[in-house]
Amino acid sequence: MATVRRKAKGVRRSAAATSRANTARRAKAKTGSVMDAAMALLPFTEDQLHRVFLAVIIGGAAALAWFVASLAGVPAMAGQKVSALAENSGFVVRNVTLRGVDRMNELKVYQRVQLGQPMTDVNLEAIRSDLLELNWVKDARISRQLPNVVVVDIVERTPHAVLKQPDRFVLIDAEGHDLEPISETNAKGMLVISGPGARKYVRELADLLNAAPALRPQVAEAEWIGNRRWNLTFGTGQMLALPQGEDISAAALVQFAQLDGKSRLLGGKVATFDMRAPERIYMRIPGRAKERLNTGGGS
Repeated sequence: MATVRRKAKGVRRSAAATSRANTARRAKAKTGSVMDAAMALLPFTEDQLHRVFLAVIIGGAAALAWFVASLAGVPAMAGQKVSALAENSGFVVRNVTLRGVDRMNELKVYQRVQLGQPMTDVNLEAIRSDLLELNWVKDARISRQLPNVVVVDIVERTPHAVLKQPDRFVLIDAEGHDLEPISETNAKGMLVISGPGARKYVRELADLLNAAPALRPQVAEAEWIGNRRWNLTFGTGQMLALPQGEDISAAALVQFAQLDGKSRLLGGKVATFDMRAPERIYMRIPGRAKERLNTGGGS
């Protein structure tokens, strides 16, 4: 029986293989040291990093599962089941409790809450958004009162004055928001504001009148002139022309109040008081020439 001997590996080939193995070990060691150095710079332990990677993997899997379920309509079917269960259990909107309404039309509030729908389907934020579009509603809070009541708390805007427009009278609040149309008859006794652009200066007018509290109840109308100043008409029918500028007009109104307290200007024969000129009041009496009252100190 003949014996066949395998040819031994050449010396050069063996040396090359050994060299390649040594190079691979050195590269692996170098890569490991670089990775270790990079990991050492991070403010996490190895255990914490494992938890982060695990959370990312689980989160991604959950998002994928939800996406697939959404395509299959599973959340919608679940919502329908919950709504049906709530309805069968008596959790259905049967009543609306409305609070805080004094002047506005309550029906406009009730129309925004759908009776008969399951309590789980009541969209509180959507109802609130609809209510805030109503002129009278300054703020609103909507809540569920189980088993079958929706509670609506309304904060109404407060009527402040009447805005006189070319074709109608409109009730407004202190910010100039329209509340509702009003007849001229019903506007009697309220402050009537007029003039192009007057709506934007309702708050400034209130501050002006507050500077002279004694005169404020006697002001019947305020007209915004030339987009720069006010003419005030009192309940006596007399008119006061104020100068331009918030501080200057407030000072003039205070001065007029002091003069009225001393000389009873309101209710007299003077039809118009003009305070646009510094330190002087020009007074017009029907049928007579314009008179001038010097209010400067010393002359």
